[in-house]
Amino acid sequence: MALSQSDLIRLLESLRSSDGIELVRSVAERMLQELIEAEATAHIGAEWNEHTVSRTALRNGHRDKVLTTLAGDLDLEIPKVRTGSFFPSLLERRRRIDQALYTVIMEAYVHGVSTRGVDDLVKALGGDTGISKSEVSRICAALDEPLTAFRTRPLDHTRFPYVYLDATYCKVRVNHQIVSQAVVIATGITEDGGREVLGLMVGDNETEAFWKEFLRSLRERGLSGVRLVITDQHSGLVAAVSKVMLGAAWQRCRVHFLRNVFSVIHKESGEMVAATIRTIFTQSTAGLVRTQLDTVADMLGGQFPKVRAMLLDAKEDLTAFADFPPRHWKKIQSTNPLERTNREIKRRTDVVQVFPNPPALERLTTAVLCEMHDEWIAFPRRYLPEDSMDKLYPELPESAPALPNTTNKPTS
Repeated sequence: MALSQSDLIRLLESLRSSDGIELVRSVAERMLQELIEAEATAHIGAEWNEHTVSRTALRNGHRDKVLTTLAGDLDLEIPKVRTGSFFPSLLERRRRIDQALYTVIMEAYVHGVSTRGVDDLVKALGGDTGISKSEVSRICAALDEPLTAFRTRPLDHTRFPYVYLDATYCKVRVNHQIVSQAVVIATGITEDGGREVLGLMVGDNETEAFWKEFLRSLRERGLSGVRLVITDQHSGLVAAVSKVMLGAAWQRCRVHFLRNVFSVIHKESGEMVAATIRTIFTQSTAGLVRTQLDTVADMLGGQFPKVRAMLLDAKEDLTAFADFPPRHWKKIQSTNPLERTNREIKRRTDVVQVFPNPPALERLTTAVLCEMHDEWIAFPRRYLPEDSMDKLYPELPESAPALPNTTNKPTS
């Protein structure tokens, strides 16, 4: 749809009377509207009131669309068609994370959060548009189905030798009270060295029963081949791993262990003690790793007897990584990969501060993890070298019984 001469003159006059930002906003708004109309014409196969043999649908008015940009909100109109549907390719639909954030804001509005509180959330997201209950329903309906499918998808397409487990806490409104709820997350490394998000669950706390329910849900979805589980020393989590992930070793996160050590020594001694303990994880063979732990325990024992006891008590769990290929050691000694995932979740959830209900928290965290998972799959960058993974599943004769939590699948 071309602009007429009179339209161009009116646009020029309006631009002359506008300030810099308003000028940009007006130009962007008009250009986008014209491009949208042109794409609608191509989609329908005819101009307004034009009768052609190539016409595939009839126009049926417009619906309003507000597009938030750095120059402000652009008021656009999306053409409607009587048959089928049309959405301009220029206006990419919101990513799942953005949809989830907006849904949280809308739910907060519906559940009685103050107008000022909702306005603060909207401004934090860079928009200043209104909110309606119908929009809440529409976005929730469009978002929940794919997110639920992601959370419950089968995991039997490959084996996952390494699994990371951790939890982060967020504020949620439950029964008119603000409480902390745990978001437990599992990620895994595939047998060809890639990464995937395995699942998440939202609950009141990290009890053994809660972790067992989560881990069993992963197994029911097809999780198999687990050789090592990397976590912190949360008692409920460790107990659940030992009962559900049969046949898998447990690696205690060395970063969390150091934090525990810091709690029993003076602050000024922290760096020296940490540097000494880190030498355990720089050895080249499994034997040297375990020998170095004994050496470090003796070195620190005179001044820090509690640290010596902690090291010796945790020897088996801290050095479980040493039974796996040395090229994997740096990546399987701690839950650092999952810590980065948690930071991304917190970056998003901090915008909301207090979620109106647990489903809203689950929706947003699922959206964040779904986007991360898609990026790992769409842009495959091996987290571990593929040629080093075959050592994790030694070839077994067909008559031999399967190892716990694995299969007798030959290595490639």
